[in-house]
Amino acid sequence: MRTDAMVVHHSIAAWQEARRGADFAGSRIGFVPTMGALHAGHRALLDRAWTENDRVVLSIFVNPTQFNDPADLQKYPRPLEADLALAGEFATDVIVPAAGELYPDDYCFRVTEHGLTGELEGAHRPGHFDGVLTVVLKLLNLVQPHRSYFGEKDWQQLQLVRGMARTFFLPGEIVACPTVREDDGVALSSRNARLSAAGRARARMFPKILRESPDARVAAAALRETGFQVDYVEDRAGRRLGAVRVENVRLIDNVPL
Repeated sequence: MRTDAMVVHHSIAAWQEARRGADFAGSRIGFVPTMGALHAGHRALLDRAWTENDRVVLSIFVNPTQFNDPADLQKYPRPLEADLALAGEFATDVIVPAAGELYPDDYCFRVTEHGLTGELEGAHRPGHFDGVLTVVLKLLNLVQPHRSYFGEKDWQQLQLVRGMARTFFLPGEIVACPTVREDDGVALSSRNARLSAAGRARARMFPKILRESPDARVAAAALRETGFQVDYVEDRAGRRLGAVRVENVRLIDNVPL
């Protein structure tokens, strides 16, 4: 846990000036990109970043280009004060840019992958991964980290970011961190807070069914019988991935096979 004062950068110009400064010279930089609404899962990313680097940079930016549903964007929580309080335990620097600064071209230039983005999450959220990859590329270029930390809960996102980094010869390591779960097994997500007590109780069956079913087809059927709307359940690369809806809240998860 760090003890010196955290610096919050509200403009890209201020961040770039700081990144060129003496505080970063010769330092190993760890980076945790987020959309805010920080929870214990983000805390675990920050904690690992702090143990492996000299400085830890956190970004907080609710990225509009990755929301295919405008209502979902409007509902996304933005508790900046609480986020900064949590970040202050680990991050040396926090970047909180405005959308107009990150997208001065109004999103005319973007990163598009032809393959994995059309499957799983991409099949149900058109354009989502274009927005994710574009903003991650921008942030990696701005931060120039030695290591960047991503959670395994968003498995498809992790694979795409790794692929983009290889394709564009980006320096630095993409570090995968295990999914952090609540005591009942539910993967931590800001969306969990939108569930009623009954919906939250049902949500704990999601990872349990993914883990205990003999195959993806059986898992999907069991989830439907439990009351979930199932977008997909598929086995890929040694993992079982699923996306479901309960009380109109969309949850994703994956477990190793």
